[in-house]
Amino acid sequence: MGDVLIEVRALRKLFDGFAAVDGLDLRVGAGSVCGFLGRNGAGKSTTIRLLLGFLRNDGGEVRLFGQNVLGPGGGVEIRRRIGYVSENKHLYPYMTVRQIIRFTRPFFTGWRDDLERRYLELFQLPPDRKISALSKGMRTGLMLLLAIAHNPELLILDEPTEGLDPVITDLVLRELVGLPASEGTTIFFSSHQLSEVEQIADHIAIIDRGHAVLAGAVDDMKLQYQRVRIVFPGDPPPITWADGAERVRREGRSVSILATRNVEVIVDQARALAGTSVERHPVTLKEIFLEHVGTN
Repeated sequence: MGDVLIEVRALRKLFDGFAAVDGLDLRVGAGSVCGFLGRNGAGKSTTIRLLLGFLRNDGGEVRLFGQNVLGPGGGVEIRRRIGYVSENKHLYPYMTVRQIIRFTRPFFTGWRDDLERRYLELFQLPPDRKISALSKGMRTGLMLLLAIAHNPELLILDEPTEGLDPVITDLVLRELVGLPASEGTTIFFSSHQLSEVEQIADHIAIIDRGHAVLAGAVDDMKLQYQRVRIVFPGDPPPITWADGAERVRREGRSVSILATRNVEVIVDQARALAGTSVERHPVTLKEIFLEHVGTN
């Protein structure tokens, strides 16, 4: 991992005595596209609000660009280096597209007219239409325009494709995946759509009950995790599999194993059994996610 843009250490946030975020550690490197995953109530949106300084933490530390978000060097200057799209996608409904762009532009000295024009065209945004009259897809496109046109170093997105139709979803994802290469933007986004995360993310962080349970490069995880399927000539005998064999499931004459490590050892162990047929397959991000959030 190169320069670290997001660094969270032992982060904690309480609501009425309940720990919504509980000892969270997180690091996001510059130039990455990091998917932030978790079940409903896992603490994703709370974490994002803490990153942005919208909430004050009850413990631990949040640093963006090496600065404490709530410290003397934080605040407005940090936020000018960030683009943000919220889950609810609220904008001033009485303004037109043109008016909200004119309202937002002066806050950012790095505003780029070329990016503004690009997103007006890409999302087919009518400049004189009121925001209240825009479709959900257009509102998402407008929020992306406002978040990206000032050329942020870090783009933080909370469920950016929630409720969008497949055409607009594909458009948004294709645009996001190209930003690190074209603009040098680092992207940190939460999503429930695991297939979308798998499509564009190069890193993921999984949060459960307020703390991180897995983080790393997607390609490395797919090498580490594999599905091993063993077919026996008769009923499978009782076997103590090597360490790393998780979710061992018997299906008639076959046994399916989700291996989280020691894949070669497990495969060799299976092949040493007389009459067995052994296959190994890559696993999906969904399988990795389900393994770590305890949804058996």
